[in-house]
Amino acid sequence: MDLYNQIFQNNQEWISSKKATNDSFFKYLAEGQSPEILYIGCSDSRVTAEEMTGVEPGQMFVHRNIANLVPNNDNNSASVIEYAIEYLKVKHVVVCGHYFCGGVKAAMEAKDLGVLNPWLRNIRDVYRLHEEELDAISDETERYKRLVEINVEEQCLNVIKTAVLQRHYLNSGFPIVHGWVFDIKSGKLIDLHINFEQKLKQIQKIYNLGGK
Repeated sequence: MDLYNQIFQNNQEWISSKKATNDSFFKYLAEGQSPEILYIGCSDSRVTAEEMTGVEPGQMFVHRNIANLVPNNDNNSASVIEYAIEYLKVKHVVVCGHYFCGGVKAAMEAKDLGVLNPWLRNIRDVYRLHEEELDAISDETERYKRLVEINVEEQCLNVIKTAVLQRHYLNSGFPIVHGWVFDIKSGKLIDLHINFEQKLKQIQKIYNLGGK
């Protein structure tokens, strides 16, 4: 049986396993969602958000795209952030990158990638902003890994710059923004320990949209 058809068999087995432990599981799901976390990650097929974090359906609102970007002019990610914060009232926003990211690797190479060029330019802009630090790393693999981390940090900043994030945080103390990296080789989630309050204070002079 090929993978496509196997999926439907897997689905039936998943339904049975959920009902076996909680007969009201799907009734509960149908009543709505109240996730605590907005997860913004990469579309890479090896990085499965719910599986690697162990969360259950309804606990995490997930948005994925190539290289976990939050571009300033992207209505898709902007709409997800607006909905998650304004209507779902999430308490945490996580931007999660991963080592050996194909999108980050492609952005490091001088190649014309057609329609991908504008999207990957966001990562090249990150490299430009941190060129001195990155070029000082002689080992290419380590430079690649560091760019993955810096890209996560910059995308966290892009989340912090949004009006909906600033407004809700100033009014309620939530949500808090976090930066993670997933190490594919070990399976480990690494918290980059983004100093959210410090980052917010640093950008407020120019990007203050919270009205305070």
